[in-house]
Amino acid sequence: MSDRTELLEATLDSLPEGAALLGDNCQVVFWNQAAQAITGYAAQDVIGRSSPETLKPLLECCGSPGVCSTGSGHESGRGFLVHAQHKLGHDVSTMTRMLTLRDGLGGRIGTAVLFHPAECLDALPHGETGENEEVEASLEDLKERLEQVFEDFTHGGQEFGVLWISVDQAHDLRKTHGAGACQAMLKKVERALAHGLRPVEYLGRWGEDEFLVISHERTPAMLARHAQVLAGLARTADFRWWGDRVSLTVSIGAAQAESACTLASLLERAKAAMFVSYHAGGNQITASPGVQACSQS
Repeated sequence: MSDRTELLEATLDSLPEGAALLGDNCQVVFWNQAAQAITGYAAQDVIGRSSPETLKPLLECCGSPGVCSTGSGHESGRGFLVHAQHKLGHDVSTMTRMLTLRDGLGGRIGTAVLFHPAECLDALPHGETGENEEVEASLEDLKERLEQVFEDFTHGGQEFGVLWISVDQAHDLRKTHGAGACQAMLKKVERALAHGLRPVEYLGRWGEDEFLVISHERTPAMLARHAQVLAGLARTADFRWWGDRVSLTVSIGAAQAESACTLASLLERAKAAMFVSYHAGGNQITASPGVQACSQS
């Protein structure tokens, strides 16, 4: 259990956006490095303590789902515009989303709060590239395709969604067998996923250990079913390294484009859904709620 907790904390610390986990009493139990960089408050300033007055507009959003309890949040398709205050005294405007955390029986156990500076909203979120030229080339190609597909969609074009796919075994394989083994495994997974694509779909690397699929499934339910097919194909990928067979699984986050959302927020929803799948133990698909449902969860 301690190993899984450390892995979860390391994963959250690697996120480029601020991440805070709040218990059922709305006290902070985790505060990542990006949250510290954005607000100036270190983890020891907020974990297990009453929220500083300057952060209450941000952290008390969990008090009433969908509405910031301080009244400072302004809802949009990208979340809530929240005005908090940096530890040094200047204003910090963030776009903030909340995800209700539930146990296996559906009971609410807390809230995840994700936020970034409002001026950074137009950047498209993606995984770490690790200065891998092949991954960076794939990223640029997919960004161009995404922007074109999204532009067509906003002008009445074909429905689409994205699947953010992370290979569950990548981190451990890189640690135990090295980068070469991990890259060979990722190519194997990519070939397996490609067998399940429709003719008009696109697949590419979206990070060092991640893939993105641009799909033209017409509804969230159809997109989720398609993700199940791709997850099954990934499990059938027969990867062996020096005689050892490695069983492969993927965590997938699915998000359907909506007229109220931006391309960046669509990707943020898919990424958040992927992390839900990963933190639940992997080998799962999580469908992101729509823009309105997400803001009210």
